[in-house]
Amino acid sequence: MTTSSLWQPLTLGRLELPHRLALAPMTRNRANPDGTPGDLAAEYYSQRASLGLVITEGTQPSEDGQGYPNTPGIYTPEHVEGWRKVADAVHDKGGHLFIQLMHVGRISHPDNTPHHRHPVAPSAITAEQDIFTPTGKQKTTVPRELTTAEIQGVVGEFSHAAASAIAAGADGVEIHAANGYLLHQFLAPNANHRADEYGGSVENRARFAIEVAQAVAGEIGADRTGIRISPAFPLGGLDEGDTEAVRAQYRHLVGELAKLNLVYLHVHHLGDDELLRSFRKVWPTTVLVVRYGRDRDSIAADIDAGLADVAPLGRFALANPDVVERLQQGAPLNDLDPATLYTGGSNGYTDYPALTHP
Repeated sequence: MTTSSLWQPLTLGRLELPHRLALAPMTRNRANPDGTPGDLAAEYYSQRASLGLVITEGTQPSEDGQGYPNTPGIYTPEHVEGWRKVADAVHDKGGHLFIQLMHVGRISHPDNTPHHRHPVAPSAITAEQDIFTPTGKQKTTVPRELTTAEIQGVVGEFSHAAASAIAAGADGVEIHAANGYLLHQFLAPNANHRADEYGGSVENRARFAIEVAQAVAGEIGADRTGIRISPAFPLGGLDEGDTEAVRAQYRHLVGELAKLNLVYLHVHHLGDDELLRSFRKVWPTTVLVVRYGRDRDSIAADIDAGLADVAPLGRFALANPDVVERLQQGAPLNDLDPATLYTGGSNGYTDYPALTHP
């Protein structure tokens, strides 16, 4: 891999990045039971610091935000101390850390949360998804519909979590409005049947995500706030309608978010390049684009086409802590072991080998 576009430096808000790669957020289920990052998290993320922009796994802003066992939080003093070790380790290796704030909404189960309450969502509609719990695989339960007042409480949880991330030494946060989780659920007509100002129209369904972005940017600065979206992604049982419905929803959402001058827009892209081009035209700062199925020779394709500024890496980076060096040298890549993605411990987490040098 010698594509020169990948190796151009980039200014991202307050940060100077050495190239156009980044670590994509990936859930690893290795936090302590109280949500504090585990002992190996600092090693895992610092191993990948050469990616420059290191975006963490989804991190819940509250007890209600947790969906899976052993995922990290960023809302207690203990969480802050745990993440500080991660931030310091990444910074010591020359990288920059953004903590992804992920409220899962209805993609949860009472057995997976510290308070064992039913999940919350825009409407009381089950996702009908299988989810892993401490006692094995179960179906997601029917969530409780958030009241209008409670929605403002969740906005506050995101704001507090963002402040906590900065207190932990992170360089910024990424708001997770994608992949079937709470903010995405508000955007999807089949998950959002509300009759108040957060449901019904394109404008109303986008309101919650916009309010979260406004609150987080107001708390820590727009130049430390990114957001992730995934138009038409069917994860979590969501259905956002036909192509034109999706385009109308996301052109409105991205247009309103663009006014906030957030540091980046991260698009988990399914292939509607016309829609992606429309984002590019209105977005004033950096655009990150990740697609499923890229091989090493197509990593730079969206950058070369002018559709993206940064190409985050997921599984390539998970299995290759020195993926930047491997791509620069054209070296072979380690294969991913799917069996160890979520199993805990160092196996399949911090033990992927780096290149050996004579």
